[in-house]
Amino acid sequence: MEHATMNVTGMSCQGCVASVTRVLKAVPGVSDVVVELQPGRAMVTYDANRTTLPVLKAAIEDAGYDVPA
Repeated sequence: MEHATMNVTGMSCQGCVASVTRVLKAVPGVSDVVVELQPGRAMVTYDANRTTLPVLKAAIEDAGYDVPA
């Protein structure tokens, strides 16, 4: 299993945290997600054989949030 921490901007409330958590957990291969409003990050444990970091980033961005480089 791989672990990734991504900065997420645009979250302003616990509803945003729930949205990011939900979209990440829906990605095949993701086994664990922890999203923190402050400092604005998502920590993801995933199977690198089933998904990739760009797929995780796209899921967050498709939900309306930004993942700065």
